Parts: sequence; C-alpha cells; structure tokens
Amino acid sequence: MNTAAVTAAAAKARLHGGEEIAFLDVREAAAFGEGHPLFAVPCPFSRLEASAIALVPRPDCPVLLIDDGDGIAETAAQRLAACGYTDIAVLAGGLPEWQAAGFGVFAGVNVPSKTLGELLEHDHRPAMIDAATLARWRREGRAHAFFDARPPIEYAKMRIEGARCVPNGELAHRVGAAVPDPATPIVITCAGRTRGIVGALTLRAIGVANPVYALENGTQGWALAGLPLDRGAQADPLPELDPAQAQASRARAQRLIAAAQLSTLTPRAEQTLLHEAGRTPFLFDLRSEAERAARPVPGAVPVLAGQLIQATDQYVGIRHGRLILIDDTGLRAALAALFLRALGFETHVLALDEVEENDVPMVPALALKAPAPPAAIDARTAWGLAQSGVPVLDLRASGDWESWRLDGARWVLRGELPGALAKGARQAILLGDATAVAAATCELRAAGVSARWLPADADACAQAGWPVDRVRRRMSREDARDRVWFVHDRHDGNAEASRQYLAWEMGLIHQLDEAERAAFGWVPISPA
Repeated sequence: MNTAAVTAAAAKARLHGGEEIAFLDVREAAAFGEGHPLFAVPCPFSRLEASAIALVPRPDCPVLLIDDGDGIAETAAQRLAACGYTDIAVLAGGLPEWQAAGFGVFAGVNVPSKTLGELLEHDHRPAMIDAATLARWRREGRAHAFFDARPPIEYAKMRIEGARCVPNGELAHRVGAAVPDPATPIVITCAGRTRGIVGALTLRAIGVANPVYALENGTQGWALAGLPLDRGAQADPLPELDPAQAQASRARAQRLIAAAQLSTLTPRAEQTLLHEAGRTPFLFDLRSEAERAARPVPGAVPVLAGQLIQATDQYVGIRHGRLILIDDTGLRAALAALFLRALGFETHVLALDEVEENDVPMVPALALKAPAPPAAIDARTAWGLAQSGVPVLDLRASGDWESWRLDGARWVLRGELPGALAKGARQAILLGDATAVAAATCELRAAGVSARWLPADADACAQAGWPVDRVRRRMSREDARDRVWFVHDRHDGNAEASRQYLAWEMGLIHQLDEAERAAFGWVPISPA
C-alpha cells in the first residue's frame, strides 16, 4: 500500500479545519506521556489494531499517524489498511518535524480534557476550599458532605478518609438522595484538579442550592499539606433515588438542555445519525451497571459521565466526532454533552425514560476487523518447545513482568519484532493477552516466523514444570516504554512529583497557541 505523507503544517491545518479526522500517535505510552501534539490520541503500536478500531470505528474516516520519525507510522499504516481502513496518511518526519515547524508539544495524558478543566476554572471560578480549611472543618465537626469524583478503581488506590465515592455525573443525578439538606455544604475532591472543578461546576449547572466547593488540588494538595491518605477503601453503593428524586433529575435535565440549547434525540432520529455516511457516531451509555442490566442498549459503550469528560481520548479517537449520550432521566447525558461540546464534539442526548421500552438504538455492525491471535497451546506443551530451543517472547505489560517471569522468556514490545529474535528463527511462543499477541503475530508473520500463543498464568506454567521467578523486580524507565512515566509517582509520596504535576496542570492553558485556544468552546454555566 502507498501511504500519503503530509507536512506538519498541513496536519495542523486539518486538525483545526472542523472536519472529522483521527490523529493517532502510534508511539508507546512513555514517549506519548513525555510529549505529543495537543489533539493526538494515544494508540500505541503494541496494541494498534484493537485500539484503533475502538477509537475510530469508521473505515473511511481520515486517519493521520504520527511517530518519532522512525518508520513505525508507515508500518502501522499497512496494518490498519489490513483491518479495512481506506484513508490513511502519515506525518512526514513524525514528532521531530512537528516540533521543527514550531508547533507545540504537551506532556502528560488526557491533555485536552485537563486543559478544558483549567479553562473552566479560569472562566467560571468555582469556589475552592484548601486542605487546611477542610481539615479544620473536620476537626470542629462542621457539617458538610464530602465526595470523591473519581471512579471506584481510583478511589481504592488512595482517598481522603471520609470522602464517599460518587463520581461526577452520578453526584449531580443523585444529589437529592446523597445530600437531602439543601443547606449542607458539599465538597468535591479528585486526585488533582480537573474532576473537582468539573464536579463543582456540574452542580452549579443544574442549580443545586447547596454551597459547593472543589478541594484545591485534591488528594495531592491534601498530602502536600502533610495530611494522611487512606488506601484500599472500597466504594459504597451509589445512593438510590426515590420517585420524587428521579423526577427532580428529569426536571433538571430538561432545564439544562433548554438553557444550554443541547440537542436531544428520538430513537428514529438517532438511527439516522448512527447510519449517516461520512460521519462517525459513538454511542455511550452513561447509566450504572445495574441500570444497564435492567434495560440493555446492545452495542453502546458503558462509561461513567465524568470519565468520558476527563479521559475523552481513551474513548473517542476522532476530532469532531458525533457523540450520542444515553441516560435514563437525561441528566448525566446532558451534563456530559455540555462539556464534550466544548471539546469540539457534536453531542446529542437520548433520555431512555422518554422512549418506549423496546425502542432502543441499533448500533451499526463494525466493518473493521482486528487480527486474531494464533492457535493457543497449553503450558506443558509450551515448556517442552521452549526446552527444545523455541524462543519465548513475553508481550505482557511491564507491570505484569515485574510481578513474575518465565525462565528463558524475553520481554519485548511489538516494535522490536522481528529483530528481537535470533537470526534464522522460524517459530516463537508468545506470552500475553489476545490483543498484544495478535498484534505481535502480524510482525512475525511478515518475517516468515510462525507463532503460538501461551495464554497461561504463572501457576499453570509452574505446574507444568516451568521455572517461574516470582520475586518482584523493577523494570527501568528506559525499558518499560509501555507505561507513562510523566511524574508517575505523584500519588506515592513523592511531594516534588506532585508539585510538578499540579504546576503542569495549571500551566496548560498558557501553552495553547491561538488555533488551539479557539478549539475549546464556551461552557454556558450561570454564575454562582
């Protein structure tokens, strides 16, 4: 396949042209975290095809690839063409040429979403409470309701004791059950800044009467103030709504939709949008797991509203894509639409409470196909082949490698293949999950190497007689290129890393050039 190459200037113009385009960064996570263009979406070569299909589900959507100028983008273009993509280009010279053209590079992850959070703080000035003041409130027994806006998995890593896990979107939807007294002050925290800011503004946007505060700098600010964090806490069940509280959520949704002029859909209109040629629809279900189980919408991607706002580039790979947001009362969807519209997406709200029971959207079938892993073999067979000299390649995440390793196995990333094999090797055993193994198999097949998949865990391998090293070992930053190292230990007691991270977040809007700043829309929220 002949892949078109575009200049950095042409790529920049396309990103700000208002048309759909997927700008995929095929470098590994460490390189992406150290610096990338603002609207580049992480799609590492090690998991390229499966990630791309989730992020860019339309075969003829224009796709632009960026690498480090090392040729990986050209190989990635061939692999994506094999999946069914038809309009692929690469940025000539990769990131070095982007920088040479004078265009900005942003460290970190989820940068557009975090930049929006900083712009929201700048534009709307939500009330803040610092760690020392909140700690004094707690010592004095001053009444307040304290919520953590993050999802349960992050909440379990570290929290401020006493904070209840009710993620953004869910708190607005359930505020009547969570805080029945409209005079009780509400404090919202996250790990840093963005979700606390967004959480406070969601409550302002729906007209909550309570005084609402974002905890300044979240758990990191709390730790920097010398206050303790609690680890391993499990989230309580979300507050249940009674009929009156559910009706209050519906009423708030209707007021917000009218005030912000958000688009709403009927199922028939939604079907038209889902099947329109030349556009890429994404269907997201923002309800809780129990709510989705009670009334499924097949094909919709489940996600918390707050996470879709916070980490949009993990779910949507297309600038100016079309997002259809599903909820029951419509409030969680309307709030997500309010903020996602400001990120440049076309947003639509579908409230299932207004839809007949059997009248649910039908998601178009995917016309793209990811590679499949090779035939699987059991641990005993694999161990026998390894003893006979067949090389074993470990394609698991570096964090998994740190926990345990197979004797004789070599940890590799896809981009190192087939070079990681000895010259003349014609077969290999691949350890890892189906996505990573399938991706690596493409490189081996192109080099004439046949692969077999070992999906076994450490116990199965040990039972088969394979020596397993279970001593925890740290992988170096130079080797563990599959993880983001950008101030990675800010939650693990490294105060300087926390300070660097918070300074980075607060400095994001100062990095924007004129076109980048114009790409963020205004979020209409009334003053407090």
